[in-house]
Amino acid sequence: MSRGLIREVAAEFLGTFVLIAFGVGVVAQGVLSANANGSYLAINLGWGIAVMLGVLVAGGVSGAHLNPAVTIALAVHRGLPWGKVAPYVVAQTVGAFAGAALVYVTYREAFTAFDAGVRQIAGAQGTAGIFATYPQPFLSLAGGLVDQIVGTALLVIGVFAIGDGKNVAAPSWTGPLLVGLLVIGIGVAFGFNAGYAINPARDFGPRLFTAVAGWGGGVFTANGGWWWVPIAGPIAGAIAGGAVYDLCITRLHPAGSAR
Repeated sequence: MSRGLIREVAAEFLGTFVLIAFGVGVVAQGVLSANANGSYLAINLGWGIAVMLGVLVAGGVSGAHLNPAVTIALAVHRGLPWGKVAPYVVAQTVGAFAGAALVYVTYREAFTAFDAGVRQIAGAQGTAGIFATYPQPFLSLAGGLVDQIVGTALLVIGVFAIGDGKNVAAPSWTGPLLVGLLVIGIGVAFGFNAGYAINPARDFGPRLFTAVAGWGGGVFTANGGWWWVPIAGPIAGAIAGGAVYDLCITRLHPAGSAR
């Protein structure tokens, strides 16, 4: 691995670590305080700020994908070398796992006060949902795939628009803020079904952490084996979203317009 790629991988790790530390942290504060110190709006705002901070941390080095689905979409539609995809995805997943571990260590005594030390996936004292997404009882696996495809497609359409120099071309310093606002928008509009993971690393890394930190293997069998949906759905949605943006916008830019 070249020194340049090592730098980029380290940036993806740290950016995703920061993203998960703040994102999972805001959920933990809300759940463990029985919403005395949190709300659904606070969770959406917290995740948006988390994304903004992650992009600020890693953007100048790796582009701050922070999301395997975004990385794959960039490889498919924007020429990102495929040799970077696997290292980026591993770094993002490990960063997400580490961010979840940080939240748990910080709030460990609050977890124990909440569930008397018995880590539960669901129910009144269920806390696995602090770390990873779980669907509403009415949502099928097929419905979950649709949910994740739609949410991630919208994410990538927004990300491609923000980075498109031939489009509105917002100042570069606004990029992290705009991506954060984009995530807030997806959360407030499409978060009800299953918590808008829209990021395989964001879901799988913390889910893996819960599996080894006391919640057990049930985190992978719960809800009919839901765990793969926030992986497959976002990847499909990201590729589809990029294709839609290019079909409707990129290919229709006036010839010779500046980037």
